[in-house]
Amino acid sequence: MPKNKIQAELWDKMHYLFRDFNDRMVHVLLSYDEEINIDALKTVIICFFEKVPILHSSFVSSPINPYWEEKDYKIEDVFSFYELQDDENLNEKAEEFLMQYIPPESHVQMKIAVFNKNGKSTICFVENHMCMDGGDLKHFLASFFQSYTEYVEKQKSPLNVRTGSRSFEEVYESMSQTEKIAAKRLYKNVSNRDKHKFPFTKDSKEDKSFIARKIIPAEKFEMVRLKGKKIGATVNDVLAAAFLHSMYEISNYDEDEKISVSCAIDLRRHINDLSDVGYTNHTAFMALETPRKGRNITETVEYVKICSQKNKADKFMGLYGLPLLKLAYTIMPYAASEEAIKIGYSNPMLGMSNMGALDVEKLSFCGNRPVDGFITGAVKYKPYSLMSATTLNGELTLAICERGNEKDKELVNSFFDLIEKHLDEFITE
Repeated sequence: MPKNKIQAELWDKMHYLFRDFNDRMVHVLLSYDEEINIDALKTVIICFFEKVPILHSSFVSSPINPYWEEKDYKIEDVFSFYELQDDENLNEKAEEFLMQYIPPESHVQMKIAVFNKNGKSTICFVENHMCMDGGDLKHFLASFFQSYTEYVEKQKSPLNVRTGSRSFEEVYESMSQTEKIAAKRLYKNVSNRDKHKFPFTKDSKEDKSFIARKIIPAEKFEMVRLKGKKIGATVNDVLAAAFLHSMYEISNYDEDEKISVSCAIDLRRHINDLSDVGYTNHTAFMALETPRKGRNITETVEYVKICSQKNKADKFMGLYGLPLLKLAYTIMPYAASEEAIKIGYSNPMLGMSNMGALDVEKLSFCGNRPVDGFITGAVKYKPYSLMSATTLNGELTLAICERGNEKDKELVNSFFDLIEKHLDEFITE
C-alpha cells in the first residue's frame, strides 16, 4: 500500500457501516479554573497529529477495499479558540461545537476548541469513532495533557503518544495457542435483537443533534457504589439495572416483559501489553437483561448482576462474532460484504457505555486539575439510543446524544430523573 495510504481495519469498516444508526462522533468536554497556553497547545496538537496520521486522513470507501489516505492540513482546520464575554453562554457555545459532524471524507478526523471565560478554560474534542473508541481516547487525552505539561514546563518535545498496529487481531496476541485457535472459531452471531426502545417522537426534518446531561453528586454516587459492593454488584450492574428499571416506566412496558440493554465491553481486557498497539477500536457489546421488572430496584439489580456474572464467566467474552466479520470482509469485495453484514447484524435499540473514571491527575495540565468534564458517545438517530457514563472528581455524569427535538430532549431528561430516583431508592432499600 502506498506510503500515504493506511489500511482500513475491521472496526473502521464496521463503524462506517453504522452511519445509518449514528453520526459516529465521540465528544469530550473538560473545564479548568486556569487558562490554557494556546500557542503551546497548538504545538502539541500538531505533534500528535503527525504521530497519529489517521487523524489527518480521509476515508476512501472503495467498493473493493476501503482505505485511509493521508492529507495535508493546517492548524486552523483542527483547532478553534474563543474568548467569551460575560453575556455569552459557555455551555451553549460548547454544545454547538460538540454537536458538529466530521465526515469520514474530511481531511481531519478530530477537531479541538478552547473556550476562555473569566480566566478559565474549557477544552472540547470531537473525533471520529472510526479512528478510536473511548478507551483509547482516554489514553490519548492523558498522553496529550502530559505532553503539554512537559512541553510548557521542561521544553520537552511533545511526542508521548502510542503508535503501533490498529488490527482487531491484537485481542488474540496474549492468548495461548490453544485459546487463540478456539477464539478464532467463535462464529456465533450475538447481535442483540431486542426491540424495546425509547418512545421518541417521529423523525422530522427539523430534528437536530443535542446532548442531555445529568450529574449525580459525588456523595450520592459513592453511596450507590458502596451499596452495590455490599451485595456483590458492580457500578455497571447498578447503572444498567437503573436504566432498565426506568425503561419500563418511561416507555410504559409491561412489568412481565424481558428487556435488555447492550453494554460496551473493552476488549483490551484480553491484551496484556498495549505499548505497541495503535489508537483504534477494541470495543464489543454484551446484553444485560432482566426477565421482568423487579418488585423494587434492588431486585432488578439482582437480575442484572446474575446476567452480568454469567457473561463474565466466559473467558472469551466480547470476542464472539469477530471471526464472522473477518470472514465476510475477507471473502467478498467490501461493497458486497457490507450488504451481507447488514442482513445478519442487528443494531441494538438501547445501548449503554460506562467509560468509568476519568483520572484527574492524568487530565491535568501544569498542575491544574479538571473541575468538570465528561466523555460521551455518538449522536444516535431515532429510535436508537446510547447512554454514556463517566465519573470525574467522584461525580457521575450520564449523557445521551440524540438527533431529535425539544420533546425528545425533555423525554431524556425525564429518564435521567427516573434513574436518579431509583438510585436514591437503591441506597435506602
